[in-house]
Amino acid sequence: MDERQQSLWSFMWQQHDKLLDQTLAHIGLTFTSLLLSVIIGIPLGIWIARKRQWSSWVLGIAGVLQTIPSIALLGFMIPLLGIGAKPAIVALMLYAFLPIIRNTFTGIIQVNSSVVDAAKGMGMSPSQILFKVELPLALPVILAGIRTATVINVGVATLAAYIAAGGLGEFIFGGIALNNSNMILAGAIPAALLAIVFDFALSKVQNIQFKKRRSGIVAIPLILILFSSFYLLPSALGSSMLAGFTPEFMGRSDGYLGLKDKYGLKIRTVVISDAVMYKAAFEKQLDVISGYSTDGRLKAFNLVVLKDDKTIFPPYYAAPVVRHEVLMKYPEVAATLNRLSGLINDSIMTELNYRVDYLKQTPEVVATNFLASKNLLQPSRNGNKATIRMGSKIFGEQYILLHMYSLLLKGYTDFNVETKTGLGGTKICFDALLNNQIDLYPEYTGTGLLVILNPKKEEVDKIIGSKEQVYDFVKNEFKKRYQLDWLQPIGFNNAYALMMRKTQAEEKHITTISDLARVIDEGK
Repeated sequence: MDERQQSLWSFMWQQHDKLLDQTLAHIGLTFTSLLLSVIIGIPLGIWIARKRQWSSWVLGIAGVLQTIPSIALLGFMIPLLGIGAKPAIVALMLYAFLPIIRNTFTGIIQVNSSVVDAAKGMGMSPSQILFKVELPLALPVILAGIRTATVINVGVATLAAYIAAGGLGEFIFGGIALNNSNMILAGAIPAALLAIVFDFALSKVQNIQFKKRRSGIVAIPLILILFSSFYLLPSALGSSMLAGFTPEFMGRSDGYLGLKDKYGLKIRTVVISDAVMYKAAFEKQLDVISGYSTDGRLKAFNLVVLKDDKTIFPPYYAAPVVRHEVLMKYPEVAATLNRLSGLINDSIMTELNYRVDYLKQTPEVVATNFLASKNLLQPSRNGNKATIRMGSKIFGEQYILLHMYSLLLKGYTDFNVETKTGLGGTKICFDALLNNQIDLYPEYTGTGLLVILNPKKEEVDKIIGSKEQVYDFVKNEFKKRYQLDWLQPIGFNNAYALMMRKTQAEEKHITTISDLARVIDEGK
């Protein structure tokens, strides 16, 4: 237990700069959205307290907004507002509406009518009654709503990392992708502490004496504005260029960690979903992204791959990884899936990905058409010999390969096929394979080498330049350690890569990753 805690604190200390940036961004996101919710929600609550016939409508709409799944709401915002802080702030603002509007409404209508009548008798105007009587008396109830909204926003803001808005969700998503509990806890613990601290602080403000409540009404917006400014600090202190990397890439030795170590790359980064990062680069919301060399969106969005001049990325040749027990029992599985071996090179895979990623053809259609073009498509036998369970990671290329495997097994054998697509990152698929939850999934030699096997640096340096040596090493080690078999490589090399807009790369004379590091150091 002590060793695990020490490992966690050691990790957090090593990442303290990034953790500080993410914490500041998380606070900024939370309080910017909260400020907007207060600016809109409190007047709306006051209005429905005056016009009670509208209260059920306004509160009903606010309630419906809060029932929308947060990830769906963020996804809905992307086409309207793009990626980054704006859609995240708007989504968080909508989530905070219900407790703020409802508590403002409740607090005002619960003010004793005799107190209001006395104020009127003293000749106070409606605005004087509101600011000097009703709001001070209702402030504890209003603050309770703000407390609730704050806790909600601290939690939901972790999802903002999905659309490159930053925050503590970057560590959480990266940890999930890599099955790294230290990364998950490095994001989750500070987020939980923020919720506790802010809730405690607001509880103290909620209990201030009546005579001090008027100053509290003025102080609350100022405090919200102060904390909202925290979102700007990391970007103000970072480089002028912005990179968007997937959660898995951020934590890999052949990802951003390796780029910092081998190239000295010091670029401001945000975590972003693979689904939206290419378009974000095209629309100039990001300057650099992590991607895959055979991705069809390279062509679609006119991006260029930067040359890996110091060889940080190993070969990533795709092949099925199958449980040895399955192949021993059903050897025809290997023979059937190996029909794809050598048939798909880099340019063919790029074209297939382009059809899915940009032309929006379904992976099933693309897989079917390709097999038909190679005379490999056979009618399904509808057999019932056994069920082969196949999994995939959560991007288009894996879906295409999985459907090819499925069609081949159905057409050439008597197996049933069960597919489990979108299992997430490498570790999720790999663990599912080890735990006998799936029988096979498509993997890449470089990923098997650096993420799963994680050999010593000296071993990696000896073989990283040879696709054959990497494949042989991975194949032998997987068999020895895990009783898993690599079948024959399909043929294409889907290597990790850094990408930029072609026009920007030409303008800044960037062709290699070393060029990128130099330009950033020079502050261009």
